[in-house]
Amino acid sequence: MEQNDKQKNTRSERLLTGEVVSTKMKDTIVVSVESYHKHPKYGKYILHSKRFKVHDPGNTAVMGEIVYIKETHPISKDKHFKLAGKKTVKTPEAEA
Repeated sequence: MEQNDKQKNTRSERLLTGEVVSTKMKDTIVVSVESYHKHPKYGKYILHSKRFKVHDPGNTAVMGEIVYIKETHPISKDKHFKLAGKKTVKTPEAEA
């Protein structure tokens, strides 16, 4: 069977946005991702946060920075995400 005949099992990339909360490890940052979920019974929206360990080669991220992360193959026991980019924020000083 040829490679072209096989169905490729592709799924959409999981991209998340979060805040860097720790940079104390080598080539690893901890990113907190927040999302809202509706309570099944009461209908109130509840803030849910989860912390992910993210591979950051070169330690480029800074505490408090907003970053984009994407899911990848397991890098270690806890790391399953890579740093995809940083959110650029326009400041009034930069525009002047």
